[in-house]
Amino acid sequence: MNLVLVLLLIAVAVGVGWWLWRRREREDEGTADGPVDPFADADTDVLRGDPMRVKAGDLVEAYGKTLAVRGTLRLSEGDYTWAEHFLDTGTGVKRWLSVEADPDIELVLWEEITGSDLEPGPKEISFEGVSYRSEEQGSARYTSEATTGLAPNGSLRYHDYAGTAGQRLSFESFGDGAKWELAKGLTLDRNQITIYHQNES
Repeated sequence: MNLVLVLLLIAVAVGVGWWLWRRREREDEGTADGPVDPFADADTDVLRGDPMRVKAGDLVEAYGKTLAVRGTLRLSEGDYTWAEHFLDTGTGVKRWLSVEADPDIELVLWEEITGSDLEPGPKEISFEGVSYRSEEQGSARYTSEATTGLAPNGSLRYHDYAGTAGQRLSFESFGDGAKWELAKGLTLDRNQITIYHQNES
């Protein structure tokens, strides 16, 4: 009887030891690269490209059209940073993709509006039958990469408005006393856009 009890105790000790060893192995695997955001879009980034790594030469596909990134503005306001990627439409119409992380990634596809006399300031603006409410305004510094049509470094003022169903209006003025430039935008879900990174080593 004593022998059976001893063997049982040994089996239990071996089982507990194995369980503790496996638990430590799993913990080491999970913390090897630091804490991981459980809501991160790692799989999506592998399949659809990483918006935070867009650069000149990459291709952006949205709404069935594939456009090349011609250049990028890297913007900063205090500690906050974001990017505007200028796209080659081949039609003369200026379009760009803005990428912000606050903390989730927000993607907006923009198109320049010309010939409008709208200016920012009011709390609410109506444009093309859509009502937009003032969302944020401020000033930022930028660094230009590749082809943007702007100086390598500079400043801008901005005033952003939000409408319904992800619609946006944005006013930007580059340099002191420069004229306001108007654009309308549409917020994209992550699955509505694919980025093809070029020249990756």
